[in-house]
Amino acid sequence: MHLTRRTALLGLGAVTLSACATTTTATRIGSSSTGLPADLRPTPNAAYDAWVASFRGRAASAGISQSTLNAAFRGTGYLPGVVRRDRNQTEFTRTLEDYLSIAASDERVSKGRAAYARHRSTLNAVEARYGVPANIVTAIWGLESFYGERRGDVPVISATSTLAFDGRRGAFFEKQLIEALRILQSGDVSPANMTGSWAGAMGHTQFIPTSYQAFAVDFTGDGRRDIWSDDPSDSLASTAAYLSRNGWQSGQSWGREVTGDAAGTVIQPQPGGPRFAVTRNFRVIKTYNNSDSYAIGVGHLADRIAGGGPLRGSFPPDRYGLTKDDRVDLQRRLTAQGFDTDGADGVLGPKSRAAITAYQTSRGLPATGDPSVELLRSLGG
Repeated sequence: MHLTRRTALLGLGAVTLSACATTTTATRIGSSSTGLPADLRPTPNAAYDAWVASFRGRAASAGISQSTLNAAFRGTGYLPGVVRRDRNQTEFTRTLEDYLSIAASDERVSKGRAAYARHRSTLNAVEARYGVPANIVTAIWGLESFYGERRGDVPVISATSTLAFDGRRGAFFEKQLIEALRILQSGDVSPANMTGSWAGAMGHTQFIPTSYQAFAVDFTGDGRRDIWSDDPSDSLASTAAYLSRNGWQSGQSWGREVTGDAAGTVIQPQPGGPRFAVTRNFRVIKTYNNSDSYAIGVGHLADRIAGGGPLRGSFPPDRYGLTKDDRVDLQRRLTAQGFDTDGADGVLGPKSRAAITAYQTSRGLPATGDPSVELLRSLGG
């Protein structure tokens, strides 16, 4: 039976694809919480305080010492922004084309190759021990935290206790809180350095506390399973250990793009788009995040990091009749005319739609925020 990573998030965030980081710039683990948005700083809440007081008894019954509890909850508190983010998660789907435009962007590929080269000796040692290819581990690192740049800086005890108190998924997050306290009690990390996403995912490859307890390893041999350090060694090894224990078959690829007939399992996640012949290892990647797009993103990014090229197949026009090249052109033309889309990757997210709306308003057009072939033409060459 496969062990699986229960994610506390929907995943597939627009910036990091893991939706885990609270910032889009490099984060220093252990940094002051004053650098967080106001709604992610402790806010007085008497009901939360009463919940924590009652929780202490349950934690003690689970083997958590009073000294651990006192240290863990010192300076923590209710985070209203965590509840807001949890309740406002919108169910949405990206096309595979949009997903891969982010997951295997030129920047993510180039940074991945640099990270692979920089940590080659560690990654090779991890591969030798667990049988998981170094480029696969690097790709997961890239999707989960942009190679460690976006690990998140929300105190995990505050985040998980807030969500446990809130009650929407109270039992799940109380379990995460208990395991986070066990991690502190074991001495793997200090309360100040136990930071992560707003939902408690931690480290370079975003383990929630229960996943950490099940799979994290001390690869450096310093006596601590330190996934928070700037040194990613323990995180990378923990990810490989996770995949290995979930059935990774050494010597077998994740899959490949196919243009003709192929044996085995063939999938086409986006109608009219590329087709992929996938292996058992593809399903193992999905235990990390149960999404075909995620698993293809990991596999394709891994191939690119190892020197492979872009996909050969093409994707059909979107529902507005635009190809990716059209969307990139649209973003570039809008930005050139003063309506900033924050880059031109062909993915029409909130910034691009806001730019379209602003352009439409400036021209007296209906402010729909929707792209179109006519809109592209109106922007000129």
